[in-house]
Amino acid sequence: MNKILLIDDETDILRVLSLSLKADGYEVVTATDGEKGLAIFEKEKPDIILTDIKMPGMDGIEVLKEIKQRSDESEVIIVTGHGDIDVAIEALQYGASDFINKPVRDQALAVSLKRARERLDVKRQLREYTLDLESKVEIATRELRRQSSFQIKLIRSSNDGILAADQDLRIIIFNPGAEKIFGYSQQEVISRMGLPDLLSPELTEGFRRAMAGDDSITEFPWRETTIVSRKGDQMPVRFSGTILYEKNRMIGAVAFFQDLREIKRLQQELLQSERLAAIGQTVAGLAHGIKNILHGLKGGSYLVDIGIKRNDTAKLKNGWGSIKRNINRTSDLVMDLLTFAKERAPEYEDCVPNEIAADVAELLGEHARSNDIELALELDSTIGTVSMDPRTVHRVLLNLMNNAIDACLFDENTQKNWRVGLKTTGENGNVIRFDVTDNGVGMNEEVRSRLFASFFSTKGHRGTGLGLMNTRKMIDEHQGTIAVTSEPGEGTVFTVRLPYRPPEAGPHIS
Repeated sequence: MNKILLIDDETDILRVLSLSLKADGYEVVTATDGEKGLAIFEKEKPDIILTDIKMPGMDGIEVLKEIKQRSDESEVIIVTGHGDIDVAIEALQYGASDFINKPVRDQALAVSLKRARERLDVKRQLREYTLDLESKVEIATRELRRQSSFQIKLIRSSNDGILAADQDLRIIIFNPGAEKIFGYSQQEVISRMGLPDLLSPELTEGFRRAMAGDDSITEFPWRETTIVSRKGDQMPVRFSGTILYEKNRMIGAVAFFQDLREIKRLQQELLQSERLAAIGQTVAGLAHGIKNILHGLKGGSYLVDIGIKRNDTAKLKNGWGSIKRNINRTSDLVMDLLTFAKERAPEYEDCVPNEIAADVAELLGEHARSNDIELALELDSTIGTVSMDPRTVHRVLLNLMNNAIDACLFDENTQKNWRVGLKTTGENGNVIRFDVTDNGVGMNEEVRSRLFASFFSTKGHRGTGLGLMNTRKMIDEHQGTIAVTSEPGEGTVFTVRLPYRPPEAGPHIS
């Protein structure tokens, strides 16, 4: 029920209107002049004010102005006499909801009151809607702040390195985890550096292609790679990345990095422990090989003794040849054991990988030709001087090439034209790839699964099982990788990837 304030200096009009409005269900309060009306307005807070325009003292216009200054929630209806149309229009300009003429007719009053009630309802609904909207905005703002704070704390507290970049690959987020991995501070990186300044050319190219609109690239799955720290160190990391979208519009990218230095160190310690334990466990297994060598030495020394006793030059030569072969076998066994047992850091120096590969091929050339094996060399001409461990490269290639020649010699298919290949390739990310191939006996799945296991050999008494173990050890120490594919009777491919550093001087990979 609405409350109405009636203000009029004519008491008869007040009495008649009051009775009529009360009969219509309104709560009515009255005042005989403007000042009393304002006092009652402050006390009763009526919804609708019905005031005469002409009153002694404070007139209706002044009452209207005062009410609108004190509260805009009430509706004011002006009662005018005939000929006061200009005053009525002025009242509307000051915020009156309507005006009616004297004498006040019930129908006109009902229409004005209806309009006033509708205006009050609209104001009430707007007020409720505004309050509800403000409440929702406040709740949403608090939730956004909470989520933003949570995300910021999550990014800052993450042990992973997190980088976010805009469409131009300019870095806009660089968390403390990234500072530890890359060695740069946030002040040095954010808005001053881009992804190309920190990532390898291969990773950078992937992000550039994605930003250029390559729809096939939306995510970069987890993979192991290396990054170069501020100090120039090659650091092993796990990397993944995602292209960021907002309403189907590309807005940037984020990259995640996990530091693998401690994991790699623990892996090396575990491998060292395994190597030392395996050596102790294998002494008995090697006894058979050593015994064969001793038999060979004894047989050779026996022939030498007979040759000396009988002055038989042929027996002397045969005996000495047997002794030399077994001395070489002893030397190889001892060197393999020492290599396997000892931890060795790569010794980087400027070298030409193609020259090392050519030297290995030349060393084994006569051995291959004497057994009717073709030796093919394919060198990438873009590879020049780089910084690597040349002894590791030479030893790895020599082991793999020897194994490839043996794979051809063990092949029972004598109708083949045996072939051993050595190929070099420069790859993105400062990596050189070496492929050693043969079309010899090949390997089945079981042999491949045990290929790098402790002291496993397919050569019988001729092998110690240390060659490939040492090969993988040296590759791991150089932070490289080795992979093998093979089919029985078809041949084998060993693929080695070794990282390199830029040379101190001279030509390099173009």
